[in-house]
Amino acid sequence: MGYHKGHKEFHTLEMDSGWHTPPGYPAGIQQKIIAGELDEVGKKGNRTRLLRFVPGTYTTAPFVHEYWEEVFLLSGDLIVGNDEQGNGGEKFEGYTYAVRPPGVYHGPFKSETGCLLLETHFYNDEA
Repeated sequence: MGYHKGHKEFHTLEMDSGWHTPPGYPAGIQQKIIAGELDEVGKKGNRTRLLRFVPGTYTTAPFVHEYWEEVFLLSGDLIVGNDEQGNGGEKFEGYTYAVRPPGVYHGPFKSETGCLLLETHFYNDEA
């Protein structure tokens, strides 16, 4: 059943390395996994990640996935619901939060000034 995230006491995260663009995302969006793993094929696991947007970066289509997602906007701005050219949408700034069950369409997303998100993803048996 899933993956154990281990025991991690407070520690400083290395913020200058370990970032990569997730599959299906534009180059201006990068993630850093800070705990756990998510097996989307086997539909198991849980992970916590940081997701950052470079200023001006946007996605062009909504996302949908088969796992639960919690998102906390730590800093910057996040625009939700822009069109394919990056226009429009509703702007949010830190500290805002979302929780989404599996199968919910969300986005597209844009950030004008850049942003940093803390996300937790998990399957139902991981709750």
